[in-house]
Amino acid sequence: MENYTIILVIMALMIGVCGIADKLKVPIPVLLLLAGIGVGFMPAMPGILLNPEIIMLLFLPPLLYDAAFNISFKDFKTNSNTIGALAIGLVFMTTAGIAVIAHYLIAGMTWPLAFVLGAILSATDAVAAVGITKGLGLPHKTVTILEGESLVNDASALVAYRFAVAAVTGVVFVFWQASLQFAAVLGGGFLVGLIMSALLAYTLRYFRTNPMVVASLLLLMPFVTYLIAENYHVSGVIAVVVLGLGMSRLSREKFPEKFKERSRHFWEVITFLINGLIFLLIGLQFPLVLKRMATTQIWPFIGYAAVITIVTIAIRMVRVYLQQFNLQKAFRGKRKVSEEALFDSRTSFIISWSGMRGIVSLAIAIGLPVTMENGTPFPMRNEIVFLSIAVVLLSLLGQGLTLPWIVKKLGRETA
Repeated sequence: MENYTIILVIMALMIGVCGIADKLKVPIPVLLLLAGIGVGFMPAMPGILLNPEIIMLLFLPPLLYDAAFNISFKDFKTNSNTIGALAIGLVFMTTAGIAVIAHYLIAGMTWPLAFVLGAILSATDAVAAVGITKGLGLPHKTVTILEGESLVNDASALVAYRFAVAAVTGVVFVFWQASLQFAAVLGGGFLVGLIMSALLAYTLRYFRTNPMVVASLLLLMPFVTYLIAENYHVSGVIAVVVLGLGMSRLSREKFPEKFKERSRHFWEVITFLINGLIFLLIGLQFPLVLKRMATTQIWPFIGYAAVITIVTIAIRMVRVYLQQFNLQKAFRGKRKVSEEALFDSRTSFIISWSGMRGIVSLAIAIGLPVTMENGTPFPMRNEIVFLSIAVVLLSLLGQGLTLPWIVKKLGRETA
């Protein structure tokens, strides 16, 4: 009964904070974070320990499915070069960059542990960026790139994380084997998504006269697809994204307009509740992790987190501007790059500044093994979890509070 009460209190708090944020014209994710941190420090508030597997299963599939369902496949394909560069190449660049900084900055941070930290913080959370910039009039291209990146980069980060943890536990890293495994994980997820999409399409045609059954299947299948893919040790993220893209195409061709409108409202409520809970829970975790740290470590590690946050922004900015330059060069060279894929410096800066960390980094960090296979404690686990949550908070609060102002200012300058 106590857990049930806590859940109701958190839900009520989340809804209330969202309403207040809207009235005050403050970004909802930022206010939810601050509310979560404040409530987490209250003595009467019991600690809520999150199960990372439950977090990934409950939050990721519906959010990924909804984003993939609503993204334009044509726009996704047009910007696929940029999306691929950010969702795959930038993830591994960020992992390496954070690892170098952490190894030389933090005492005791071995190379394998530094790469674990880098992998945890390598993926961005476009849900936060889009949630914060909603209503600011971001160009459609920018939103497509941010959402498209988030659909793929989670898979890249999870694969990088697995390799890094394996290195900590003593498994020898072989580049060609790792590359082959990476391709197999992504390719397997793509195949599972295709199969489940085809199966769902066939089932929906059979039950097409029953709207309730159709709506229920659309709600259930993202979770089922994710579970099946993960059970076969391939990317559940990619599988759900492929399912969402397939259903989006089927919806445009086959679903009645009345059903699409009803379905859209239903998913808006689902994503509103999930997004709100994500940011509130991130805030609630900080006081718990803070209690596990030695007092003398807290401020130095907050400083390390600030340095890592700045480094991730710098790496992202370099890669995004380089992508802008490469696209323009390829277009002038009459290679296969359409004019619609090009973007300007304003868009580059907004995309760079929108690279906030979020729920995936939080779930991966909390999911770090407590002990290794030989029974010894996982080295520097508390420090890595603290750094991860601190970077998530700093990026969401720092970039989140300034992003609306930046969008508006750059919009005025180009007007």
